[in-house]
Amino acid sequence: MYPILKRLLDILLSLAALIALLPLLIVLGVLVKLDSPGPALFKQERVGRNEKRFYIYKLRSMNTSAPRDVATSELQNAETHITRVGRVLRKTSLDELPQLFNVLKGEMSLIGPRPLVPNEKDIHELRRQTGAYRVRPGITGWAQVNGRDCILPPDKARLDGYYADHMSLWLDLKIIVYSVICVLTARGVREGALPYDEDVDGEKRKAKPNA
Repeated sequence: MYPILKRLLDILLSLAALIALLPLLIVLGVLVKLDSPGPALFKQERVGRNEKRFYIYKLRSMNTSAPRDVATSELQNAETHITRVGRVLRKTSLDELPQLFNVLKGEMSLIGPRPLVPNEKDIHELRRQTGAYRVRPGITGWAQVNGRDCILPPDKARLDGYYADHMSLWLDLKIIVYSVICVLTARGVREGALPYDEDVDGEKRKAKPNA
């Protein structure tokens, strides 16, 4: 029964949040527009539940010359594309607020694996193996509170699969609490690709080079 309850909570909470945060969204949108040329909202194709594709909404945090269909985690020079306002938005995760519309539409959930860009082929295959695509993607998830940008694709896929297997109200509440802590401390925030021999969670690990 929890998937039904989870969807009802997604609808009620996302609608309430959109109403309450509408003034903030308007202010942030104006700041984005004033900071750099281009639209306030950024739309990008992502892969959702059962690998169905949809368009995710975010407040634009990069300049319009940035590659549109590449995950930020695969950019070697990500910092050069991020705007001044975008840097603050990304650090505080405020750029993710428009995804509440995706939640309301049923394309996403508040909690779930982060939706991937279609061309992230390696981690797509890993997610298929772990069964992560059985659930809706989320604004935040188990992988995000266990390392976020500082963990490698196999670990992310494993954590996403764990969430799909153990999805529950208790786990979702735990993720919400951990997400607040991560946002307040900016824990796990990293822009761009992991280099070789990056110190991840205190351990030297060989990252896979990007194509």
